[in-house]
Amino acid sequence: MHVSLTPELEARVRQKVESGLYNNASEVIREALRFMETHEQLIYQMKLDALRRELAPGAAQAESGQFVSGGVRDILAEAKAIRHG
Repeated sequence: MHVSLTPELEARVRQKVESGLYNNASEVIREALRFMETHEQLIYQMKLDALRRELAPGAAQAESGQFVSGGVRDILAEAKAIRHG
């Protein structure tokens, strides 16, 4: 596999190797990909946690038998009516 990097990125990879932290450019790229995967997983988990927090009050209300009357269409129609006065 051949990877093209901008001169700036190539310099950063070279600096990492020259620092002694990595033996070669491949190690730098592998570590960067691992970091990216970890970052993506963290972002996914944060979004999932936020969604769960947002849904928790509604789930608690549903478990205690507190429901709104009507369906989703009724709720959307009511919201639209409020918005348009």
